[in-house]
Amino acid sequence: MDVLSLIKSRESIAKVKDEEVPKEIIERLLEAAIWAPNRFLTEPWRFFILSGEGRKPLSRALVEIAKEGMEDINSEESLKKLKKEEEKAFRAPIIMAVAAEITNRDRVIPLEELGAVYAAVENILIMAQSEGLGAYWKTGTAIYHSKMKELFGLTEKDEILALIYIGYPEDHKKERKRTDFREKTRWISKDEKYF
Repeated sequence: MDVLSLIKSRESIAKVKDEEVPKEIIERLLEAAIWAPNRFLTEPWRFFILSGEGRKPLSRALVEIAKEGMEDINSEESLKKLKKEEEKAFRAPIIMAVAAEITNRDRVIPLEELGAVYAAVENILIMAQSEGLGAYWKTGTAIYHSKMKELFGLTEKDEILALIYIGYPEDHKKERKRTDFREKTRWISKDEKYF
């Protein structure tokens, strides 16, 4: 499959089978990730592969974070929400947490470090597609919480940028659409003050 077809066929697949994914395949995803562009070759990405019982600490962290916003954690509504949070870490056989470890060096711009890690995440998603895997990039306020940094041993300046749920797809492909790039592009070939 050519690269553009692979990119266009990539989709977020949330429903995956409870089936082990071989370590060698996950390693190929990681190999693709580290070839993302990164200014000054800082290689700011850090990867945490959670599987089996290794997903339980993430489950506990999600529950603790959810509790912080609740008035009554023992209400029926709160207990349902907490159960849902607890189960999130078990939606896929592999969860890859991807973090940016911000380089503390002159001329390194933290925003560019985040951009490099986001590029690494995209490489992972495309590689997962090429391997026949389903992958789902999960974010949200919980992953930016200090308890997540603590869970993964990160410093205050570092960030968790993605939880990627990985497994063999359970659901079928959906028709995907994107706005034509022509509607989002302006070609500039003259000296103009305002674009």
